[in-house]
Amino acid sequence: MSVGAYFARHAQTLVGSLGRIADAPFASLMTMAVIGIAIALPLCLYLILQNARQAGTGWNDAFNLSVYLAKSATGAQTRRIAVRLRGRGDVSAVRVILAPQALAEFRKYSGFGAALDALAANPLPNTLIVTPAPGASTPAGIATLKKAILDLTGVDRVQIDSEWVERLLAMIALLQRVALLAGGLLGVGVMLIAGNTIRLDILNRRTEIEVMKLVGGTDGFVRRPFLYSGIWYGLGGGLLALALVAVAVAAISGPIGRLARLYGSQFRLAGLDLPTAMCVLAAAGLLGWLGSWLAATQHIRAINPS
Repeated sequence: MSVGAYFARHAQTLVGSLGRIADAPFASLMTMAVIGIAIALPLCLYLILQNARQAGTGWNDAFNLSVYLAKSATGAQTRRIAVRLRGRGDVSAVRVILAPQALAEFRKYSGFGAALDALAANPLPNTLIVTPAPGASTPAGIATLKKAILDLTGVDRVQIDSEWVERLLAMIALLQRVALLAGGLLGVGVMLIAGNTIRLDILNRRTEIEVMKLVGGTDGFVRRPFLYSGIWYGLGGGLLALALVAVAVAAISGPIGRLARLYGSQFRLAGLDLPTAMCVLAAAGLLGWLGSWLAATQHIRAINPS
């Protein structure tokens, strides 16, 4: 058989299997809908995590450390510590807030001006606001920098302003594992759905298969249209999953955008990009093919024409 005839026969089988699916539109759509929902669930979780990471691209500045110096530290000593910290490779910037400046800002924004006038002395210490370098804006990097600052003479206390970010990053890492686990389990579910549909199709066409085997058809030849049917089921389910995710993004993008603007953020919910969508379709088709291959191989081999 020539190469052209080989591909022509496969193309004919591919189109024929699509025609068989179209002959039972309701049952086919039901199968594709179940596959689509199974794919859409981990896909939505993946999209949430991707948007959470996008929202966190500006969190490097939120990892600032507030360094409170001892009350005995002078302004000159505070500036010397600031210069020393600026020389570190894991520090991006250091802002000096001397005690009089801190008191003035607190008086301006707190509304306790009269109460502060009753104080005999300034209770606020000299403070440094240390912004770590982007490469050090990780839980491990922050911990190392915090320890190094605490070891400096004159430093009384170091407070991480955004420990909540560390907790959020840990939650995202945990959810990534959950998404991978859910994706794997639901991927197996897609294979089982496609395999069960192909199994029922084989049982309905048992007589036709027996005739094909009687005239010399091999198991591989008989199995071929069922494999293409599995691919079509997977691709159909993948398209429905993408549609479901697009509808979900459109439904919640408006409220999320309004919520972000209330917090002064320009964050916008992003949908799936084209490369990711193509990977989803390819994975769905592959899962459909695997499920149909397992079912067709087992059940066609068990059919022996009498």
